[in-house]
Amino acid sequence: MVQKRTAWATVALMGITLGVAAVPADAAPARTTQATTACPTGWGSQAETRSAATTESVTNVRTGRHACFDRMVVDVPGAGSGDLGYSVRYVSRLYQDGSGDHIAVGGGAVLEVRVTAPAYDTDTGKPTYPVRAGQRLKGVDLTGYRTFRDGRFVGSFEGDTQIGLGVRARLPFRVWVADNRIVVDVAHNWTGAR
Repeated sequence: MVQKRTAWATVALMGITLGVAAVPADAAPARTTQATTACPTGWGSQAETRSAATTESVTNVRTGRHACFDRMVVDVPGAGSGDLGYSVRYVSRLYQDGSGDHIAVGGGAVLEVRVTAPAYDTDTGKPTYPVRAGQRLKGVDLTGYRTFRDGRFVGSFEGDTQIGLGVRARLPFRVWVADNRIVVDVAHNWTGAR
């Protein structure tokens, strides 16, 4: 019994040795493929605006993390893409429309996001995004985000809604519109590297 095991072990060891010896010493190592994401470049940090307006109301603000950027979405159900306007720009200090009150927003830089849609029902005046000025955005937790640091509701005045978005530094961003929403993407860096 012991001789049979020894014989099988010897045969197995010889097979392994011959297999290794058959590969030339200067052979290139096996290549592995890794999926990579190419981050978009060409975004800037200058103000972006779009003229349009709707009487449909802001009902939600949400955020998400992506490989190359952090995203904020302002939901305006019922508004077509042609009806949604905005102004997004970096500001040194953020002031509430109407009152002129300063709204503190954390981060190395602050983006003022204005959406040309009210955060209240235009017929009744009832809030459709019930958050007070200066409070954190409802349901938004920015823990673990690479770029976003703070999100504050600034207010809604004469059909415009203001949001303060605190980011790590003055980084490139883009703004785009789809039916029912305005999207603000802020890159993790200027180089497009992940």
